[in-house]
Amino acid sequence: MKLTVLDKSGKETGKEVELSEEVFGVEPNEHAIYLDVKQHLANKRQGTHKAKERAEVTGSGRKIKRQKGTGTARAGDIKNPLFRGGGRVFGPRPRSYRFKLNKNIKRLARKSAISAKVKEGNLLVVENFSFDAPKTKEYIQVLESLKVADKKSLFVFAESNKNVYLSARNFKGSNVVRASQLSTYNIMNADKLVVVDEALEEIETNLNK
Repeated sequence: MKLTVLDKSGKETGKEVELSEEVFGVEPNEHAIYLDVKQHLANKRQGTHKAKERAEVTGSGRKIKRQKGTGTARAGDIKNPLFRGGGRVFGPRPRSYRFKLNKNIKRLARKSAISAKVKEGNLLVVENFSFDAPKTKEYIQVLESLKVADKKSLFVFAESNKNVYLSARNFKGSNVVRASQLSTYNIMNADKLVVVDEALEEIETNLNK
């Protein structure tokens, strides 16, 4: 599978890159993608929710009325969950939502996500580029030249590109990551995947381990 390499102005450079069928041409496994995205979102949850139960609510432990002869139901202290201001029954407690996922499943999920972008025609390969200084205006020009300014985009570089990253930081619809940071969630969350030609080899190496 071959793709034409573009420059940052959106013009063809005359070069082509050969994409590995084992990474960019697999049959997408939707269940693997679902599991990996689910794990990513679950791991981001803080799990700090908490409600006070009967033993934790402020109040006296004195029995509020005698056991019999009142004509109403029996009652203990004022912290009874049935009373307003009482403790909550089986309320939420701090917990971790993290769960483990097999490395092979995660690798398959990333391959499936990338392959899905290729099949949809939503993967672009561009020449490596950089800016002399962080400038959001220059970054927007690149997005417009590549015709992805009106879409959510993900730029993947082989190495850390500080000026491009800082230029994109204030732009809501676009994100910049290194090839080693590429995740299934980031790929699926973007409409267009823009990969620098130098990052292709690292992606193939990481997903073929």
